[in-house]
Amino acid sequence: MQINLKSRIVNCNNNLMKALMLGWEFPPHILGGLGTASYGLTKGMARQADMQITFVIPRSRGDEDQSFLKIIGANNVPVVWKDNSWDYVNSRIGSQMHPDEYFWLRNGIKYDFRRIGTNDLGCIDFSGRYPDNLLEEISNYEAVVSVLAHQLDFDLIHSHDWLTYPAGAFAKQISGKPLAIHVHATDFDRSRGNVNPTVYEIEKRGMDNADHIITVSNLTRDTVIEKYHQPPRKVTTVHNAVEPLENIEQYTRKPREDKIVTFLGRITMQKGPEYFLEAAHSVLQSTKNVRFVMAGSGDMYNSMVELAAHRRIADKFHFPGFLRGNQVQQMLAESDVYIMPSVSEPFGISPLEAMQVGTPTIISKQSGCAEILTHAIKTDYWDIDAMADAIYSIVKYPAMHRQLSELGCAEVKGITWYDAGLKVRKIYNLLRN
Repeated sequence: MQINLKSRIVNCNNNLMKALMLGWEFPPHILGGLGTASYGLTKGMARQADMQITFVIPRSRGDEDQSFLKIIGANNVPVVWKDNSWDYVNSRIGSQMHPDEYFWLRNGIKYDFRRIGTNDLGCIDFSGRYPDNLLEEISNYEAVVSVLAHQLDFDLIHSHDWLTYPAGAFAKQISGKPLAIHVHATDFDRSRGNVNPTVYEIEKRGMDNADHIITVSNLTRDTVIEKYHQPPRKVTTVHNAVEPLENIEQYTRKPREDKIVTFLGRITMQKGPEYFLEAAHSVLQSTKNVRFVMAGSGDMYNSMVELAAHRRIADKFHFPGFLRGNQVQQMLAESDVYIMPSVSEPFGISPLEAMQVGTPTIISKQSGCAEILTHAIKTDYWDIDAMADAIYSIVKYPAMHRQLSELGCAEVKGITWYDAGLKVRKIYNLLRN
């Protein structure tokens, strides 16, 4: 039964490129751009007929799109041997994993993980988020991947972001297969240079163990080379892209008197929300027919609400919280201007999503997407006056709004995940050879 199961789980066609991909997020349960990028890249790569991807996330819920790849939830992989019946396993996790697969994976337990707290199936209950005990979850994820590395058939390992680097390095050690790591951000971006030494050490060790490093922009590539002391020949930039939007015609801007200017993202110091708010204050000195939206959540949320009140613009400022799914596209489509004033943005997919629905976009020069976008206005994140001037011009001059809308929409149609996937595939081919 195990042989038949393995042939069902893993297609053994030697012409296939089989990637064991490790990531922390996957739609529809995402908390930021990492999940969006993981989905777009894997879907783009799956268009290659000889590409097979197994994607491991900490917690699967059974509603992920598996039409183009296989999802394994680390929360369903046993790391401690437990005696259970087939029927019991089926009643517990049958909607997410076939019981035969559970028992087959159980045979891959080679190490004593009894020190880790497990449930009645010998599995770890991951949060699927970024909890206070994140380092513990990263270590537990590494244990799960060791079981998979002993059982699955794959040609290489592809680890997304620092949370999965330790697991990727362990899988490489077990399997002897090459490791590619994908740097979506570094702690220099997240902390404005006030780097957490523990996180830096995990990132550095992952890069040192990698056979190749993929970065989402040249900005990030420079950081990897200079701050993490990696040889340039080992680091390749593959810019992110945008997933084509289904039923795009349904996302329209309703006629109204007031214009809407939107910030959408994590409300943290990396994203520069205070510069957006100060630019809003400046714009409102010249015109009153503009409303500002700061959509998202984060550790600076309360301070931004307080700053809006302090600047006496709270009546023109809206904080709708974290938006999900279609809410994001609808908010972007309803906006007259989208702005991303990030202090350090490795790439930034949201401007592409805004341009896709015809919304003129302002981005910081300190963002990776600025390297590939032509029809977006670029300012330094700290240049509040330039930001305010750009906002004012777009909302006051219909011709400028129309030109940025039309040219931006046309531009992003040529920035595809399929092309990004082809670049990643070239790296795979080099590693396997």
